[in-house]
Amino acid sequence: MKITLDWLRDHLDGTFTVDDVVATLNRIGHEVEGVENPAERFAGFRVAKVLTAEKHPQADKLQVLTVDAGDGGPPLTIVCGAPNARAGLVGVLGLPGAVVPANGMALKVAAVRGVESNGMMCSVRELELGDEHDGIIELPADAPVGTPFADYAGANDPVIDISITPNRQDCMGVRGLARDLAAAGLGTLKLLDVPVIEGAGAPATEIATHDPEGCPAFYGRTISGVTNGPAPDWMRRRLEAIGQRSISALVDISNYVMFDLGRPSHIYDRAKLTGALAARRAKDGETVTALNGKDYVLSDRMTVIADDAGVHDIAGIMGGEHSGCGEATTDILIEIAYFAPERIALTGQALGLTSDARSRFERGVDPAFLDDATAIVTGHILAICGGTPSAVTRAGTLPVEARTIAYDPALAETLGGIAIPAARQREILEALGFGVTEGAPWQVAVPSWRRDMDGPADVVEEVTRIHGFDAIPSTPLPRADGVARPTATPGQLLERRLRRAAAAAGYHEAVTWSFVSEREAAPFGGGAWSLANPISEDLKVMRPSLLPGLLSAAARNQNRGAESIRLFEIGRRYLADAEHPTLALLMAGDKRARSWQAGKAAPFDAFDAKAAALALLDAAGAPTDRLQVMEAVSEGAIWHPGQSATLRLGPKAVLAEFGALHPVLTRHFDVDGPVMAVQIFMDAIPAKRASGPARAAYAPPALQSVRRDFAFLAPETLAAADLVRAIRGADKAAIVDARLFDRFAGQGVPEGQVSLAVEVELQPQDKSFTDAELKVIADKVVAAAAKLGATLRG
Repeated sequence: MKITLDWLRDHLDGTFTVDDVVATLNRIGHEVEGVENPAERFAGFRVAKVLTAEKHPQADKLQVLTVDAGDGGPPLTIVCGAPNARAGLVGVLGLPGAVVPANGMALKVAAVRGVESNGMMCSVRELELGDEHDGIIELPADAPVGTPFADYAGANDPVIDISITPNRQDCMGVRGLARDLAAAGLGTLKLLDVPVIEGAGAPATEIATHDPEGCPAFYGRTISGVTNGPAPDWMRRRLEAIGQRSISALVDISNYVMFDLGRPSHIYDRAKLTGALAARRAKDGETVTALNGKDYVLSDRMTVIADDAGVHDIAGIMGGEHSGCGEATTDILIEIAYFAPERIALTGQALGLTSDARSRFERGVDPAFLDDATAIVTGHILAICGGTPSAVTRAGTLPVEARTIAYDPALAETLGGIAIPAARQREILEALGFGVTEGAPWQVAVPSWRRDMDGPADVVEEVTRIHGFDAIPSTPLPRADGVARPTATPGQLLERRLRRAAAAAGYHEAVTWSFVSEREAAPFGGGAWSLANPISEDLKVMRPSLLPGLLSAAARNQNRGAESIRLFEIGRRYLADAEHPTLALLMAGDKRARSWQAGKAAPFDAFDAKAAALALLDAAGAPTDRLQVMEAVSEGAIWHPGQSATLRLGPKAVLAEFGALHPVLTRHFDVDGPVMAVQIFMDAIPAKRASGPARAAYAPPALQSVRRDFAFLAPETLAAADLVRAIRGADKAAIVDARLFDRFAGQGVPEGQVSLAVEVELQPQDKSFTDAELKVIADKVVAAAAKLGATLRG
């Protein structure tokens, strides 16, 4: 809803600025979305007079003008190419520094074919005042030279754009907003000028309503002998300022009253009507060509205005093209009707048709305003277009009922949180148009234009809104004693730890779609859950893995020049049995950029993925020291054979997959180079024991540990991790750690075998180890290795 400041002054008496209006509107619940002052567009443009016009010495189509800018200084030299530029013409001059509204060009002093030009004489199109561009603007000869063009053109009226909430249908006109502002103390609401027009004789066209549910009341009158020329300048300026195109006097009057008073109306060319005009239900399949030039097919659930020949108007939404008023219109019929809001809303939704009239009727216009609206529209027409009016025909019954609300003024404090004196509450309500009968409780009479008022809480809202929500004191809620209990679930805490660990390790979190295309899901075994009505074919199945989303993200990043990609995501995989919480991590491109110190760039490899998987599992509290490295198990060509594996607790409990993705898969997603990935299956990680901490409290040993190195000859098919695990379990009381520190194959090592060197850490408890005790432990280590086919090297 847009209004202008001068338009508001027609209804509000007082001294106030546009800033006062904006601040008050926001304070009383009408959000101001913006303020535009048209004068700012015309800053630097003024009325000027051409004194002389001579041919340009270097160009046949240009003239050199001397122009009086009206500032008392010497005439300015202007180079102009307009064919109508001549001595004595009064037009609009743009001075250096002004910005042309049509193209944003900033004017400056410049030489044009060797002649200095100090500005520009402007056309209608350049100032966005119309489409004419054949020449420069010609103003009347008596236009005051030197006057800012914004003042001369009346384009100095600020436009305020207001967001009206759906419940405030009464503020869909300038007068409704003025009433609220007056109640808030910004000026005094003027009395509405309603002319008394008796009219002579019955309307030349009969009026009726045959659809009392959709159109309870239909008022109208005819006017003969009108002249439908252009609307007055003041009306055109106001309508154009709020974004309405001026069409003709009759159409502009109807639009003006709608925006001024929130009351839509419609004017028919009576010469285009056949017989009586009535509101009725449409017939299934009936069509009408609306004023927007489009044809609409109607149903019997819609209300229309029709004559004996057919439909002329989609009631309350848009008039028909056939019966609209034009230049030749001399006899008219004014329609002022009340339409049921629900019917208008359903019709507009069914037809996909919006209009300013619909936005008001579907919210509910004032049902008691039909007589006054008829008189006001008639008064404007007679003043602007002339003519002879008939009497008013009133068809149907107005849906006006007296409504009162029992209200206790103490509710302002109990419900609104602020104590407002009863006298001030009464003052506010009466300023808003409510009637107040004091008693116990008060009886508050609801005005006909406030369809949104239903109970005492609504009265409290009105009182506190006008008094000021900002005056409500801040009152803290009572706080319970003690510390609040944690509300996060173990699963949420696990996600939090993993998210922080991944981010701390330098990975960027991604959030991808839970839906993927069938093509993206295919390499991962396909989607177990498919949508019957997807948003698009690219979002058709629930993802069986988080890797498709990360691979697509990696491809997009590579296409934009990213050289090192480190992404992770925490989300759900959707498999046939259930959804599974998962962390997926992806590495592509360079692990290390090339430099003079390190040399060539280094790519990521499978060991980087393994290190990341172990670090994340350790952050999640998984027993990483007991994990076994085994082959990958995902379906399809996902992992690169020999460069991928799983981390398990036993043969079945798979906690993670890691390694290089299969080249076929990376090509499928258009990702260049080797790609490493990790999938952490969060629901497979052992839960923390409820009886106590998952890990023993740290207790530093009193005695220094002892390290011994062992070198074994082992079959080259033996996994080093299996050998390390066997050694660690040889004496659980004494051995606290074992790790592989060397692997060698070649000269001195028999064919088919490999040398594996393991460092074993021993921790004494009560006393230091003796040589005999160390020999016993060493024998246990050798025996454990022998069970796997490994022998101690001599």
